[in-house]
Parts: sequence; C-alpha cells; structure tokens
Amino acid sequence: MRARDLVIGFPTVTLDTPALEAARLLADRDLPGLIVVDERDQPFTILPGTQVLRLAVPRYCQDDPALARVVDEAHADLFLRGLGDRTVRECLPEQPRELPIAEGRATVLEMAALMARTRSPLLAVVDNDVLVGAVTLHVLLDHALVS
Repeated sequence: MRARDLVIGFPTVTLDTPALEAARLLADRDLPGLIVVDERDQPFTILPGTQVLRLAVPRYCQDDPALARVVDEAHADLFLRGLGDRTVRECLPEQPRELPIAEGRATVLEMAALMARTRSPLLAVVDNDVLVGAVTLHVLLDHALVS
C-alpha cells in the first residue's frame, strides 16, 4: 500500500491564518494537526495541535506545572484567549525541522519512519509537486494493524 492509497482530503491553513482560527479548525474537525501551505499552495510545514497549545498556554505554566494548578478554573478555561491576534506563523518552532512530506509512492514503512523521525501525527502527501492530501497516524496505524 502506498501513500496515494491512504491519502485523505485535508484542510490547509496559511502562515497568516489567525492561530485562534487554526485552533477552532483543529477542534471542530478533530484533527491532529494542520498542513500549512505557502503562497503557492505548496506544503510549507505541518502544524501539530500541540504547537498551538504551546503558544496559548502561558510560559510560566509550561515551566512550572504547580503554577497552572493555582489558576482558578474559570480563568483556566479561557487560556486560548491568550492567542489573541497571533498567527500560525507565530506558532511554528523557531528552528526549521525536517518536513513531514511524503511522495504519493511512499510505502507504509517509509511513512511510519517519517512520522516517527519528525514526531508528526500527520504527513502531507504530494504527487508531482501538487498537494493531494494527508495521511494521519490514525489511518496509517489502522492499515498497518489490519495487514
């Protein structure tokens, strides 16, 4: 089985998409991440949902979990408001990483190795430099466990 056989349609966002809009898309569609495309609609990177959380959760709560416990529940439930006017660009890590992008002819093992190496629950799949969709960790594992 190849990537092109497991690919599913997948929403994309741009670098200038508001981070709160990206968070809503992640939640509404129950997605593990989003494909970020450049101005030519080419995959730029994958934005895991955890990166959106890193931007929204106050740094002091990430550094010291005990501080997160002292925030009352009413205020704790509103932490995503901390995204404000920030964009997807601001959610991305400062250091570029290997892009989790696979060719349509990639095998299941090649995709699994890429997901593991890049720590991404999502791969963008391209054929002839055109984004055709994505393979999620869920779809990959479903296929691998049935085989």
